[in-house]
Amino acid sequence: MLLNVSYNRPKIKEKIDREVGNAFSLMERIKLKGIGSGKLFIDSTSVQIHNLMILDNNMNVCGIEMRPNGIILTFRSLLETYALVIPFWKLKVYKGQADVYSVYCDSYFVKIKAKDKSNHKFFQKLLNYKLENYDSKLAEPQRKTDPQ
Repeated sequence: MLLNVSYNRPKIKEKIDREVGNAFSLMERIKLKGIGSGKLFIDSTSVQIHNLMILDNNMNVCGIEMRPNGIILTFRSLLETYALVIPFWKLKVYKGQADVYSVYCDSYFVKIKAKDKSNHKFFQKLLNYKLENYDSKLAEPQRKTDPQ
């Protein structure tokens, strides 16, 4: 879900919190050793996001914030700030080339260049958090047992 978050609108904040959960508390942030990425350089994007980014001539950068049930990928275009809100059940992360991560959600995608080792560590932390905290909440399907 792509949203304009430039202004403090309670309805949009509620929509984001409903989708990916409330922000982590201070103690949870310390325990996770940070929940935000550094500055990430955008390599390429889907058409919808690309149409927003070509409006200005600035460098295309973004940031990712972890939430309990997903992530928020934010970027700026002109004087507006946009957020791509991605719940974990829609989040797909692929590592293509050695330093490019692809983040997919529905019809949106953002390919991010990870130049620093800290960026690689953040994506590893994000994937580990998703695996440990979100996927474990999903119920296991009932398995049929062989009658003997």
